[in-house]
Amino acid sequence: MTKRTTQYVCQNCGATFAKWTGKCESCGKWNTLVEEDLPEKTHSQITAGKGGKKFDFVDLRGAPEIIFRLKSQIGELDRVCGGGLVPGSVILVGGDPGIGKSTLLLQAVAHLSETVNKAGSPTKCVYISGEESVDQVRLRALRLGFSSANVALASATNVRDIVATLESGPAPDVVIIDSIQTMYSDTLDSAPGTVGQVRASGNELIRLAKRLNFTLFLVGHVTKEGTLAGPRVLEHMVDTVLYFEGDRGHHFRILRSVKNRFGATDEIGVFEMTESGLQEVKNPSALFLADRRGNIAGSCVFAGVEGSRPLLVEIQALVAPMSGQSPRRAVVGWDAGRLAMILAVLEARCGIIFGAKDIYLNIAGGLKLTEPACDMAVAMALVSALTQKPVPADMVVFGEVGLSGEVRAVPQSDLRLKEAEKLGFKKALIPPQRSAKKECKESAIHKTEVGHLRTLTDIFRG
Repeated sequence: MTKRTTQYVCQNCGATFAKWTGKCESCGKWNTLVEEDLPEKTHSQITAGKGGKKFDFVDLRGAPEIIFRLKSQIGELDRVCGGGLVPGSVILVGGDPGIGKSTLLLQAVAHLSETVNKAGSPTKCVYISGEESVDQVRLRALRLGFSSANVALASATNVRDIVATLESGPAPDVVIIDSIQTMYSDTLDSAPGTVGQVRASGNELIRLAKRLNFTLFLVGHVTKEGTLAGPRVLEHMVDTVLYFEGDRGHHFRILRSVKNRFGATDEIGVFEMTESGLQEVKNPSALFLADRRGNIAGSCVFAGVEGSRPLLVEIQALVAPMSGQSPRRAVVGWDAGRLAMILAVLEARCGIIFGAKDIYLNIAGGLKLTEPACDMAVAMALVSALTQKPVPADMVVFGEVGLSGEVRAVPQSDLRLKEAEKLGFKKALIPPQRSAKKECKESAIHKTEVGHLRTLTDIFRG
């Protein structure tokens, strides 16, 4: 019987199958299976091998080593990475095409080239592009004002050549690969960008970064669903995963950490896209509310927290007569399923009917919110839009809503109110603080505790 030497790998989820089928049984996608060669050694062959090296165990006691971090001089990037770049770490940066990934990383290495490493020597930075030529990268650097930065630049896609080049000279401190989908290993027959190539190329580059102890940035493309293209296993191989979010129609860009072995997750950095590149936004709350107009029905300010940073954003709702045979629900920047839940709670528990209305919900500024604390602010914007009664311009709202209509407490209430007070807000609708130790400290903001959505709707009915 002939031994099987190939397998079929799903290009969406990375699942493997012995035979080709039209539909991936793991993720449900059609026509995503591609034939690839099997690895040279199977798991049973590795476990059956002899000559393994014995290692020793240690206990948890002992002083941890203080981690040295390279500062990129871009405060928002350093914040998201946990305070700087750790030598030997691998950072995966994903985002939509043209969102600004290459621009941000080129700015980062240009700034890093002006710093010193742990040994006190100038930081050696390498930028390897697989999508653009050297001249194209130079044009971007000239536009950004970094044409004289001491950055080693190359255009290559063969992983074997990249490894040999980086090993031949003094080890660099920072290496950028733009992008991992363009890299290929000549030991595989599959095309660049397939699951096998991305996994093999990423594995070789990660091993090299750990061996030579340099910080490695891998740029990854994003699919239509908003996830990193290629195998999700690449996210498990790296130390940090950053998503670069934003809408081309807005000049704001959000760098979000979804995984970080050397810092907090869900941390965000805010940038503004300008003609001279990406500029840091020190006070994003003021910028997100800069174009807000008060006394408009359907507008409500939400006091949220992203990572360790408080953030005030405007939630906009519009309720209009039904324009088709069925009511439309359009959402930008929030979960459509959660909007349906809030509408159901308002109808079932508060008696407010939206059935024959088109509903549009928008998070101003292009920000994407996932925090449950946004529920009460969304409900207030919807009721305001339906009744045509504006929310007070000096009021902020936050709180999670349950299916019975109750409003539940959310963490870091004091941090939210402190940010609102700093921006001049005078009133706040907050969840009830039932703990023995009140989380909300004394402040100049007049706080009103709301225990149920009926209390919120009565404000507009009254």
